[in-house]
Amino acid sequence: MSKPYLEEKDTRIFLQGVSDFELVWHRDKEDRLIKALHTTDWQFQLDNETPQVLSEKELFIPKETYHRLIKGTGDLKLRVKKLRPDETT
Repeated sequence: MSKPYLEEKDTRIFLQGVSDFELVWHRDKEDRLIKALHTTDWQFQLDNETPQVLSEKELFIPKETYHRLIKGTGDLKLRVKKLRPDETT
Protein backbone atom coordinates (compact mmCIF):
# COMPACT_ATOMS: atom_id res chain seq x y z
CA MET A 1 0.00 0.00 0.00
CA SER A 2 1.43 3.38 -0.93
CA LYS A 3 1.55 6.30 1.50
CA PRO A 4 -1.05 9.07 1.11
CA TYR A 5 1.63 11.75 1.45
CA LEU A 6 4.93 12.95 0.04
CA GLU A 7 7.83 12.98 2.50
CA GLU A 8 10.73 15.40 2.73
CA LYS A 9 12.91 14.80 5.79
CA ASP A 10 10.57 15.36 8.78
CA THR A 11 7.83 17.02 6.69
CA ARG A 12 4.84 15.27 5.19
CA ILE A 13 2.81 16.85 2.43
CA PHE A 14 -0.77 15.70 1.95
CA LEU A 15 -2.06 16.93 -1.41
CA GLN A 16 -5.61 18.25 -1.81
CA GLY A 17 -6.30 15.39 -4.22
CA VAL A 18 -5.70 12.65 -1.63
CA SER A 19 -8.73 10.41 -1.25
CA ASP A 20 -10.60 10.43 2.06
CA PHE A 21 -10.32 6.64 1.95
CA GLU A 22 -6.52 6.91 2.23
CA LEU A 23 -6.73 8.94 5.45
CA VAL A 24 -7.56 5.91 7.59
CA TRP A 25 -7.49 5.37 11.34
CA HIS A 26 -4.07 4.01 12.25
CA ARG A 27 -1.58 3.82 15.10
CA ASP A 28 2.17 4.16 15.27
CA LYS A 29 4.84 2.25 17.19
CA GLU A 30 6.39 5.37 18.70
CA ASP A 31 5.26 8.61 20.33
CA ARG A 32 5.14 11.56 17.95
CA LEU A 33 4.78 15.32 17.89
CA ILE A 34 3.02 16.87 14.91
CA LYS A 35 2.28 20.43 13.86
CA ALA A 36 0.98 22.16 10.78
CA LEU A 37 3.51 24.36 9.02
CA HIS A 38 0.82 26.83 7.89
CA THR A 39 -2.74 27.90 8.60
CA THR A 40 -5.14 25.16 7.50
CA ASP A 41 -8.63 23.79 8.01
CA TRP A 42 -7.46 20.17 7.97
CA GLN A 43 -8.34 18.37 11.20
CA PHE A 44 -6.69 15.80 13.46
CA GLN A 45 -8.55 13.29 15.60
CA LEU A 46 -7.38 10.95 18.36
CA ASP A 47 -9.47 7.87 19.19
CA ASN A 48 -12.56 8.73 21.26
CA GLU A 49 -11.92 12.48 21.00
CA THR A 50 -13.48 15.33 19.05
CA PRO A 51 -11.63 16.37 15.87
CA GLN A 52 -9.56 19.54 16.19
CA VAL A 53 -8.27 21.91 13.54
CA LEU A 54 -4.53 21.54 13.05
CA SER A 55 -2.49 24.55 14.02
CA GLU A 56 1.11 25.58 14.37
CA LYS A 57 0.95 24.35 17.98
CA GLU A 58 2.50 20.91 18.48
CA LEU A 59 0.19 17.99 19.20
CA PHE A 60 1.37 14.87 21.04
CA ILE A 61 0.32 11.46 19.70
CA PRO A 62 0.98 8.63 22.18
CA LYS A 63 2.27 5.41 20.64
CA GLU A 64 -0.31 2.73 19.84
CA THR A 65 -3.15 5.32 19.93
CA TYR A 66 -5.52 5.31 16.98
CA HIS A 67 -5.66 8.63 15.14
CA ARG A 68 -6.45 10.08 11.72
CA LEU A 69 -6.42 13.21 9.58
CA ILE A 70 -9.60 14.72 8.20
CA LYS A 71 -9.11 16.45 4.87
CA GLY A 72 -9.63 20.19 4.54
CA THR A 73 -9.02 22.52 1.62
CA GLY A 74 -5.68 22.89 -0.10
CA ASP A 75 -2.53 20.92 0.58
CA LEU A 76 -1.33 20.19 4.12
CA LYS A 77 2.31 20.48 5.20
CA LEU A 78 2.85 18.73 8.49
CA ARG A 79 6.01 18.36 10.58
CA VAL A 80 6.28 14.93 12.23
CA LYS A 81 8.83 14.22 14.93
CA LYS A 82 9.23 10.66 16.20
CA LEU A 83 10.15 10.70 19.88
CA ARG A 84 12.53 8.42 21.70
CA PRO A 85 11.18 6.98 24.98
CA ASP A 86 13.18 9.51 27.04
CA GLU A 87 11.64 12.45 25.10
CA THR A 88 7.97 11.82 25.89
CA THR A 89 5.89 14.38 27.70
